[in-house]
Amino acid sequence: MTAIVRPAVVLFLILTALTGVVYPLVVTGIAQTVFPSQAGGSILLENGKPVGSALIGQSFREARHFWGRPSATAPQPYNGLASGGSNLGPLNPALTEGVKSRIEALRAADPANKAPIPVDLVTASASGLDPDISLAAAYYQAARVARERGLQPDAVTALIAAHAHQRWLGILGEPRVNVLELNLALDGLE
Repeated sequence: MTAIVRPAVVLFLILTALTGVVYPLVVTGIAQTVFPSQAGGSILLENGKPVGSALIGQSFREARHFWGRPSATAPQPYNGLASGGSNLGPLNPALTEGVKSRIEALRAADPANKAPIPVDLVTASASGLDPDISLAAAYYQAARVARERGLQPDAVTALIAAHAHQRWLGILGEPRVNVLELNLALDGLE
């Protein structure tokens, strides 16, 4: 019996050390060396203090800020511990009511804006944590933000263009802007 159990225990201990200690340390070390910002959570700083991560959306509701995608996480928006979509289907009345209320909030915040509302401003992402909005969503909000801050609309649209992230390798993904980075840049203008 010892001839069978002993090699199994030794192999278990060796594999535990390799996969539970050595491998995670090597991968973490490589990540810290090659991608230090991402491995550290992509933390954004303002005046030397952390204000959020570029990877997780934040809730902005003041008219003077750009608003991100709605979050479907609970119990509060953009809860990294509860990442996940709402799982509401297209025929679910709760989804329809949620979209209608978001449209009403956008129209109330900027009644003069008659442009079509970009879909990412009224629907949550699959994770509920999306930190980015489409360029169309940012430009849709530009007039409101400029008016609320007393800025020229051209200055705000130029700021959007300056913070835009284009498609990766020119083909993958959609052009977008990180809401937290854009709002921090706006706050820096004041």
